[in-house]
Amino acid sequence: MYQNYYSQGNPNYNGYYPYYQYSYDSYYRGYPYYETRQQPVRGQATWTEGGQVTQCGIPWSHNEFMTAAVGAETPYQCGQTLRVRNLSSPVPKDILVEVVDKVPDFPANKINLHRKAFLALGANPSVGVINVEITPSPEVKQEEWGRYLLAVAQSAYPGYNVTNYTYVGRKELAPTQIQQTYNFVLKSPQEEIRVQGNVIYNPNTNRVISFDLKEV
Repeated sequence: MYQNYYSQGNPNYNGYYPYYQYSYDSYYRGYPYYETRQQPVRGQATWTEGGQVTQCGIPWSHNEFMTAAVGAETPYQCGQTLRVRNLSSPVPKDILVEVVDKVPDFPANKINLHRKAFLALGANPSVGVINVEITPSPEVKQEEWGRYLLAVAQSAYPGYNVTNYTYVGRKELAPTQIQQTYNFVLKSPQEEIRVQGNVIYNPNTNRVISFDLKEV
């Protein structure tokens, strides 16, 4: 059972699917894309310590614990990346989190963050609830590999949180080699850095050939 901090009591987590190990191929290839832009939503964020089972089959520890649960009736999908801004802070802070759980009867304008993500927003867990703005990202097809590099960047820079990223472009290197480039903004309590990521993949098999990250 999850240990959630939620002002109206714990959400109902009964009936979740068992946790399973997943591979890059099975997870990232199946990610749905959205042609219509979803609008930012203002609401509240709570926090959880997570657990071993989720509706999405994605562990809370994924993406360096920058993870969250949303309501089952929201338009957000398993594996989708959301930008969350702390509106309760004098200086708004942003993080990117990944949807790893969907909760029945959870309000559409609320998000349940892993405790580490809650802390990354500059919030004290003792507060329990903060005001936030939730914005879906990415929203377009060309960013299909951005989430792959996002997870790599989050793991490659311990102590930093990815707060923003942009799609730079796509280049055909050969009939079986496509390169996509992304820029990331990462923040720690001491500094902000910018990192560029490149992924080269085979468009026929949709498999990674190589990838790299460098500070710019």
